[in-house]
Amino acid sequence: MILAYDEETKQWSLAWLDNRNPHDFRPLIGKFDNGIGVFNQVVETPDGKPLHMRFTWDEITENTARWQQAFSFDGGNNWDTNWIMEFTRS
Repeated sequence: MILAYDEETKQWSLAWLDNRNPHDFRPLIGKFDNGIGVFNQVVETPDGKPLHMRFTWDEITENTARWQQAFSFDGGNNWDTNWIMEFTRS
């Protein structure tokens, strides 16, 4: 994962790299408000339909953080959270 901040737009870009599509470097764009980061992107599914993706970072403390991934196939009206990771520093 690559995270970069744009001073001009006050937004973060988050690029997620994986082996399924190693040449897709389009980032999710978002910002942090009140300790919660929300990043969005729209990609195309293999059958040509738009897939809205949302990454949320929350419960951020000195020693913890939680990341959630959600998908929407109806333009963001309904979201399916399909992955949650909780991080703890020991």
